[in-house]
Amino acid sequence: MNLYERVFNDIDKNGDGKISAAELHQCVKAIGWEVSLVEVEMAVVEGLDHRDRDGDGVLGLEDLIRLVEDVEDDDKMNDLKEAFKMYEMEGCGIITPLSLKKMLARLGESSWSLQDCKLMIAHFDLNGDGVLDFDEFRLMML
Repeated sequence: MNLYERVFNDIDKNGDGKISAAELHQCVKAIGWEVSLVEVEMAVVEGLDHRDRDGDGVLGLEDLIRLVEDVEDDDKMNDLKEAFKMYEMEGCGIITPLSLKKMLARLGESSWSLQDCKLMIAHFDLNGDGVLDFDEFRLMML
């Protein structure tokens, strides 16, 4: 039994092979989250819009896996956004060769020249504007 199956079975208290909003509510309360049943029901309904393949309004194992993976993807995206903010430093929504050089120096990579930074940016600069926007940065980090 894999990790997802074990978690699923722990939450599925009545063993019917589905996780209802009530069962999910019990789970989140057990880990200390202060959430009402209505909030959980709303989250399940909204969250199932694109995850509930059979349309029954409860989470099956496959639905739970998609939900967890979507949350993990959201966490990764938030981490990337935070990293991007560190590199852009000028608050203009782009990473310039100079801001890249400054950040690399802060990270102990002081041997990078401005020309090195320009070349690195050019490698991932899809639109050829000489800087990296968030989407180009995201592709670079993948």
